[in-house]
Formats: sequence, structure tokens, C-alpha cells
Amino acid sequence: MKVLVIGGGGREHALCRAIAQDPQVDALVCAPGNAGIAGVAELRPVDQTDPAAVADLAAEVAADLVVIGPEAPLVVGVADAVRARGIACFGPSREAARLEGSKAFAKEVMAAADVPTARAYVCTTEQEAAEALDAFGPPYVVKDDGLAAGKGVVVTEDREQALAHARACGRVVIEEYLDGPEVSLFAVTDGETVVPLQPAQDFKRVGDGDTGPNTGGMGAYSPLPWAPPDLVDDVVRTIVQPTVDEMRRRGTPFQGLLYAGLALTSRGPRVVEFNCRFGDPETQVVLARLRTPLAGLLQAAATGRLADAEPLRWNPGAAVTVVMASEGYPAKPRTGDVIEGLDEAAEVEGAYVLHAGTRRDEQGRVVTAGGRVLNATATAPTLRAARDRAYEAVGKIRFTGAHYRRDIAHRAIEADQG
Repeated sequence: MKVLVIGGGGREHALCRAIAQDPQVDALVCAPGNAGIAGVAELRPVDQTDPAAVADLAAEVAADLVVIGPEAPLVVGVADAVRARGIACFGPSREAARLEGSKAFAKEVMAAADVPTARAYVCTTEQEAAEALDAFGPPYVVKDDGLAAGKGVVVTEDREQALAHARACGRVVIEEYLDGPEVSLFAVTDGETVVPLQPAQDFKRVGDGDTGPNTGGMGAYSPLPWAPPDLVDDVVRTIVQPTVDEMRRRGTPFQGLLYAGLALTSRGPRVVEFNCRFGDPETQVVLARLRTPLAGLLQAAATGRLADAEPLRWNPGAAVTVVMASEGYPAKPRTGDVIEGLDEAAEVEGAYVLHAGTRRDEQGRVVTAGGRVLNATATAPTLRAARDRAYEAVGKIRFTGAHYRRDIAHRAIEADQG
């Protein structure tokens, strides 16, 4: 099988690493990729939000399967263009990707499917936003209706800050605050059959103790020792399968990866948001534990054969990933700084480094090229050991202005120890 992966971040490096290990795969191309992905795949340039350009590239490299990593290409219809060329594609259509592209649309689908989620108002004027904020009270939750790269949500006790965010976005969804810890659950689907992966938890705020602004995610871990044992079955039954069924009923079946961002409230799991692709950085830890060959699983979903797939197999133990970010992230990331210590980090037992925002400069050195730069990822028999290994790898890496959270998985480990 020849596979083309679209994207160039940490999620795509994790996908490429897993796909390259699938014995069915004899050729792997990534576009545009990054300095780390170049170690496991051939890199090709492409405008990933140009449907025709991606479809042309898929045909040029004779791909048997195209895997689309980021949300932006999906929302503009890249998967439709690839499928129109007769090439299998893992990723939802433009219409189905509206589950992420419009939070208002997602709320409409959830209401029709009787999926539990936060009560919400869609607001297009400042007056509507002010009335919605007063209806719910603090803490205020204001979400940009469209794509915002994980940074379009404000959760605050400050009404003026909430109103200012609504004003800046234009069209927003204002919803009730959901109590309880957040969980990410990915489900592979061919539009009918649903195959859930293992849950993970990520860390959205930039600072320790969940302080500072929202980011695209500063780290993650899996499994969740504190989660109810029936969580995955419960979420598939009440949330994922009803949503997939509703999308099919509407004539816009969802085929690809449905990501349910959940709050485990006192009333049970509630949907915080839907995404239409693998999450970043949760993918890094979920795929670190998956034993089932990934390319075969994604191809089964892309070709409508998921019902025939073997049950998923998982490695025992745990995985942790820690994001190393550039100076100024998330507001104004600095780029172009030389990264040192990558080889030393890769020598840490059970650890490896996934590249998120990197490139090679004219001298062939690996330099920073984005806000989230690297994902130090590790597996071990226990969550504590995996965390220790990930942070040991982080400690080997140096670049100007590097910062990262020091509390990834800490609370889960402390709670698990009693």
C-alpha cells in the first residue's frame, strides 16, 4: 500500500510514524511534512487547503490511501476532491466536516440526535451575546463559531473579557459551563460502523495548574486511571453512534475520525465539542499504545469495510507526551531558533521525539518553525514511569525561549496513588 498523509505537525508525525510501522505499507509520502517526518516519509510540497492540488498530488504519487491530518483541508473539501479521483481517503466530506467547521451546526446535529451537551445560544450581535452571558452567568464560555486552531474558546469569570471575545469573533456560541474533568475520545468510522480508540486527556492552557491562555494543547496522557470502566461503551452508545447515525440520515455520512471532546459531569458525559480529525496532542499518546496496524484500520474505514475489521489490540502500560513550545507561544511564536539535543533525547529508554513545528535551515540544522515545536513522547508500564521518561527526554533538548508545562499527568498519578 502507498499512503499519502496531508499535514505537517506533531499529529502528522505521530500518524506517519504509526503508518510506517504497518507491514502493509511499502511507501509513505507526507505533504508538506516537517524536519522530523522526513525521517519516516518522503516529503512533497503542497498547499494543503487547495483541494485540486492535493488531489493532483495523490494521483501523481499513485496513492492507494490519503490520510488528511488537519481540520482546515477537510472543511474546504479536500477529501471530496481526492475521492472524486477514485482514491480512497480517510477524512470526512466538506459537508460532514461542518461538525467542526461550525459549532452552531454541531449543536443542531446533537439536538436532532438527542446527544447530551451543554445548553447554548448562537449569537451574532453584541446584544444577543450580552443576554446569553447573563442567562448562564459565570464562568462564561464563549466559542468562535468557526475554526480557530484550538484557540477560539474563552472560559472566564470576567464578563467584559467574554463580551470582548464575542465582539471580536462576530458569530459565537455561548454555552453553559460544564463541570467535571475533560476527556478526549476518538472514534474511527466508515459512516455506519464505529470503532472507538482509547481515551486520553490533554492540557489546553499554556501554564502549569491550567493557567494562562488556551493553546492547541500542551501535553496529553493515556490511559485514564480515574475514568469509569464503562466510559468508552457509554460514550459510543449515547454520543458517537447517534451522531454518526444522524449524519447518515441527513445524507452527509461522516467517514473518518470523529473526535468527541467530553466533560464528565455529575450528570454523565456531555459533549464540549466535536472535531472531524485526530486531535493534537492526544493522537501522540493514543497511537503510542495502539498495536493494531494503523494503515489497515484507516483503509477499512475509507472503503466502507470497518465492520469486517479485527478488534483493536493495545499495548499495556501508559503513554505521555509533553509539548515544547517556542518563545511567545501562543500569542506571537518566535521561529528560526536552532534546536539541540534531539539525538540525546531519542536515547532515553522508551522515549522518542515527534516534530510539530520544525524545518531545516540552509546549514541543514533543525530549527523552530511554529508555536508548538516538539512532542517528547514516552511509553512505560506505568503512567508515572512514562511521565518520568517524557520529562527526561525534554531535559535533553535545548532551544532559545523553549517552554513547557511541568504538570502533565501529575494529578492523575497522584490520584492513582491514593
